[in-house]
Amino acid sequence: MDNRYQTMLRGMNLPRGLLAEFIGVFMLMFITGGTVVVTGGDNLLAIALANGMTIALMIAAVFHISGAQFNPAVSITVTLLGKQSWGRCGLFVLAQCAGATLAALLLAWIMIGNWALPVLPTDHGPIEHVGLTVGLFSDLSTMQDVTDSALRVVALEAIAAFFLMFTIMGVIVDQRSGFDSPVLMGLPVGMVVAVDVLCFGPMTGASMNPARSLGPAIALDFWHMQWVYWVGPIIGAVAAGLVYRATFGRPEH
Repeated sequence: MDNRYQTMLRGMNLPRGLLAEFIGVFMLMFITGGTVVVTGGDNLLAIALANGMTIALMIAAVFHISGAQFNPAVSITVTLLGKQSWGRCGLFVLAQCAGATLAALLLAWIMIGNWALPVLPTDHGPIEHVGLTVGLFSDLSTMQDVTDSALRVVALEAIAAFFLMFTIMGVIVDQRSGFDSPVLMGLPVGMVVAVDVLCFGPMTGASMNPARSLGPAIALDFWHMQWVYWVGPIIGAVAAGLVYRATFGRPEH
């Protein structure tokens, strides 16, 4: 892999990059959480399109400002590959989590009591929510036939994040792909997000993004299995980055 992506990241203005990451994840959380709210969480295609189109649009809008990472798992992987410093990575993760949290808090403030929200049945009573990433294997509902399974959720989230990061490696990080336009970069990344949601959404909520899961958890004070939405995506993204570099990378000059 050539080092153009690394050079681009190191030459960016850090405060502007942090703001771009904040806005990108704010939009992701607000749009996807809002789509869950207005569809009652029942229209998987609409939720998938909301996720994929938002990511594609924000890559096109701010790739040149922050590198369009929008995901702690992606930022950590990019850092492990030596493309940015750990200090920058930590600040990016904080900005991403702050954007998701503010969006979820605003959604909760605007919607709760004013809209019929999706309801998650739990052992402790029903919880109205604004986009919690939960699925069959991570649901507290006593109505489900499948018992909660952290291992299944970690594995599925890792696989979904692997697909996402592998696409990012091929399209964005390894610029031999020829995708020099952020608009063209955004299309395949947005598409893999959408198909991940279609496949993994019913099982885990298809987070792929720890910040996206953290925002509504803070807004609703709902922490059930929150850790799996950090461990799974980070494991999957890091694995994808290392596998891509080992199998398809080339020495940098």
